[in-house]
Amino acid sequence: MPELSPPVLADLGSISGLLPLLRSAGPVLAADADGAAVRARFRDVLNPPPWSPVTPERGRTWQVDGVDGVELTWDVGFGAPAQGWLLRPAGATGALPGVVALHCHGGMKYVGKEKIADGPDGPTPEVLACREEYYDGRPYANDLARRGFSVLVHDVFGWGSRRAPLEDMPWRSESVAALQLAAMAHDGQALSESRTYDVHAAAHEDAMAKTLGVLGTSWGGVVGREDLIAVDLLTRLGGVAPGGVAVIGMSGGGARAATLAALAAPGQLRAAVIASMMSTYEHLLDGYLHSHTWMMNNPGLGRVADWPDIAASARPLPLFVGYGLRDRLFSEAGMRAAHDRIGRLYVEAGAPDAYRGVLADLPHCLAGEIRTEAFAWLETVMRA
Repeated sequence: MPELSPPVLADLGSISGLLPLLRSAGPVLAADADGAAVRARFRDVLNPPPWSPVTPERGRTWQVDGVDGVELTWDVGFGAPAQGWLLRPAGATGALPGVVALHCHGGMKYVGKEKIADGPDGPTPEVLACREEYYDGRPYANDLARRGFSVLVHDVFGWGSRRAPLEDMPWRSESVAALQLAAMAHDGQALSESRTYDVHAAAHEDAMAKTLGVLGTSWGGVVGREDLIAVDLLTRLGGVAPGGVAVIGMSGGGARAATLAALAAPGQLRAAVIASMMSTYEHLLDGYLHSHTWMMNNPGLGRVADWPDIAASARPLPLFVGYGLRDRLFSEAGMRAAHDRIGRLYVEAGAPDAYRGVLADLPHCLAGEIRTEAFAWLETVMRA
């Protein structure tokens, strides 16, 4: 009987035969029931730079719509300082469960935290459009604060206060951006400062990934490092209940939440929420991989494990995953396979109830049923 050829996966195309060749020498994107081994390999591949606890400087304060806010700034060791907002219920003085809210990628790098939180200056039209598309039109970090959480939302490497200056971008990515901007202008599209920057930043992302790889780290490693700093910072702030904090994010923020679940030390996290960022990689390779951020697609990841195994590697850490079955960035088969895989891993760990997966008739978002269920689940887990 003739040997069957491997299927041609859309994002591998002419190199589809490389996958079985690599697998003949060892596991690639494989399921792995040893969570500790997955976490160790993941840290080794991402290689987050070392970090130390930071002491933030406090800036402006405000109170709007039942939320007290304070602006925090801290030095992450290189580049511009990171800026974050601490949001709490208006007038609250006691210890509250802590949540680090992680902004998405969204193709918007001019801003970061503003996509999911209202600060002292109010949202821009671009931010409002982003929220309408992905977040039920709401600044969900503020909504969590009103529900009784102490919420830290911060800019991470590449976004907002941590974005790369245009003058630091290489000529090759700038030439691509110039062509795109010229085409947009020819079509009569409005080019605000933020939209113009985002075109430059999109072209620059591959160049930055190349630089980080040469230096021995990765997008996921550098972003994970800054998110670990934020988790540690919130844990040490006054007014935050002991026992670990939760992390929550959608899309690129969901990739960050999964990364934190795998990188955080025991006891740092009490729960993780991932929305619209879960699939098996085999299904991503069939036409979806190149829609996704470098924060998820780190070089060498194939030697670690499949994405569901990475997200679940800290089990029995309580984990919520929201899947939008109309999400155009994932196949339904890949999402359902990931849901089944994570469920089995938690059953095998003796903690079936610590995993909550919601498969909803929704697009790519943290909205509707996913948002409602995620918030209710967070309240149950964080107040247990």
